[in-house]
Amino acid sequence: MASPTDIRPPFTRESALAKVQAAEDAWNTRDPERVALAYTEDSEWRNRGEFFRGRAAIKGFLRRKWAKELGYRLMKELWAFTDNRISVRFEYEWHDASGQWYRAHGNEHWEFDDDGLMHRRDASINDVPIEEHERRYRAASQGTRE
Repeated sequence: MASPTDIRPPFTRESALAKVQAAEDAWNTRDPERVALAYTEDSEWRNRGEFFRGRAAIKGFLRRKWAKELGYRLMKELWAFTDNRISVRFEYEWHDASGQWYRAHGNEHWEFDDDGLMHRRDASINDVPIEEHERRYRAASQGTRE
């Protein structure tokens, strides 16, 4: 599995695809410490209506996110790329404490420094309630995608 700094700009189609897959793999661990290593110390984020900066804030955000979004499973897909930027579309599924499932649909725009760390992440996300039988993404032991 590639580390965050193994894949650096300028991106080719192959390296952009690898960067997206590395991000999907990391986020599916739901490990804030591991995920935060892919970002610069002063990384700027917009996630829905939240704006924050820095690895400590990223870790805090991810801890809160995954405490709420139970059973989280993510799929990312390369949408576009340039020298040091990548855009993805994504879907992820999660359920709340009452058992209600959701599918989140969104787009992210990423900008990287020369070392391959993301210094800007801009995400727009919408949640749609779904029934459990409508799920598309399952834990790795059940197959990652249906």
